[in-house]
Amino acid sequence: MPTPNDPGDPPALAGGAVGPSQLRPLIDTVLGALAQGATARGGPIPAGGPRSVADRLRAQAAPVLPANGTGAQDALRTLVRAVTEGSADPAEPYCAAHLHCPPLALAVAADLAASALNPSMDSWDQAPAATALEVETTAAFAALVYPDLPQPDCLVTTGGSESNQLGLLLARERARACGAPAVHIVCGDNAHHSVHRAAWLLGLPEPHTLPTHDGTLHPATVDRALAELHGPALVVATAGTTDTGAIDPLPGIAEVTTAHDAELHIDASYGGSLLFSRHHRDLLNGLQSATSVGIDLHKLGWQPIAAGLLAVPDTTALRPLATNADYLNAHDDVEAGFPDLLGRSLRTTRRPDILKIAVTLRALGRDGMAQLVENVCQQAQRLADLIEAHPDLTLYARPTITTVLFRPSGATDTELAATRRALVTSGTAVLGRTHAAGRLWLKATLLNPTTEPTDFTALLDLVARTARDTRTSRPPSNSQQPSTGQDPPGGNASRTGQ
Repeated sequence: MPTPNDPGDPPALAGGAVGPSQLRPLIDTVLGALAQGATARGGPIPAGGPRSVADRLRAQAAPVLPANGTGAQDALRTLVRAVTEGSADPAEPYCAAHLHCPPLALAVAADLAASALNPSMDSWDQAPAATALEVETTAAFAALVYPDLPQPDCLVTTGGSESNQLGLLLARERARACGAPAVHIVCGDNAHHSVHRAAWLLGLPEPHTLPTHDGTLHPATVDRALAELHGPALVVATAGTTDTGAIDPLPGIAEVTTAHDAELHIDASYGGSLLFSRHHRDLLNGLQSATSVGIDLHKLGWQPIAAGLLAVPDTTALRPLATNADYLNAHDDVEAGFPDLLGRSLRTTRRPDILKIAVTLRALGRDGMAQLVENVCQQAQRLADLIEAHPDLTLYARPTITTVLFRPSGATDTELAATRRALVTSGTAVLGRTHAAGRLWLKATLLNPTTEPTDFTALLDLVARTARDTRTSRPPSNSQQPSTGQDPPGGNASRTGQ
């Protein structure tokens, strides 16, 4: 008798009483394909570069839409293995380019349950228990951000970009309610690009973008800018920039915004999880003064994408999001006690991303989350120590969170960029790149709590060796700019005699 996974059989469903029995053999196939793909890749990223990866994927996956299907087992085995073999895997110690964390196994397992049950978080009758779980979990997280307020609230978002958009939207609507046609957005040039995009999407004036000479937005700079503006203003501060991990001086900025009767949105997508740690939470002093705070747990929270949150000091701040669709939140249903979910997001259909977050928080608790955060912060300090001691590398500055910038000593920006591409194309290491202090730097974003000190030592030697090989293999070019000779802030001043 054919199995339910044979090509000619009706596809099996994941839900219901028999769903788990249908899923089990498929999950075994997926797990096997994941292991085979990782073994075939043999490193943090597939070797060969974009064209090679695309050609290999095409050869393995074609045809994507055959006339007759190959069956569930074959499709899963083939495509999961192919994508795994061709993936950049943040669980590999040498994959440290971006705010792209390796998710916890328990969070991934919870995400499987969310996919199997498939609640849609736009009406209670599609997600009864998930609605209640979201209420409980977001309330706990709102209290973490605003511990001294009676009724803070928190929304689930897709990440920092949506949180920033919501923060600007709520500010715009508050300004309109006061009779102002718009709100001035004030941010530093260190702010995430989504702030400018959100202003564009919302029809707001181009943000007033202020200089951040040392990578952070200074209160005095904000003070001067607000003094020149007329009408409502929203200042956007950052707690963990994407380039250096810097945190703006939040208490000072909060004082300035209060003095000018302006509002404050804090993009803490990266740094927000420092709240879990007794050792590091003081870096976020001032957070509780914000009118909205965005946090991403798929960055420094080890969740599968997406796992964003937006916290506000009082649930009434979310009233501008209210909307009505009779088939989802009919007025008589709401009056009868059925929760209204449409005002909890700009999206209608949305996944129960709260399940994986709630499972993680319950499993690890605040102390367990703190241990993970403190682990990777300690790793960043250790890596900085190794760079300072390395004869062929230069450190940009001591890390604030888990981002470490460095460069091969004496390399031009062109040579540094070529070194990074050589590492990625060879499949040996994935490091980011960013500009700071007028120069290009390699960026290591440490989010893997299982990385060992020996991994860092070997990685730095690999970078230095690749830089030497790149330099000797490239012909001289007038377009290559030499090192400026400027010392990075907090960098290896001891080598320059300072």
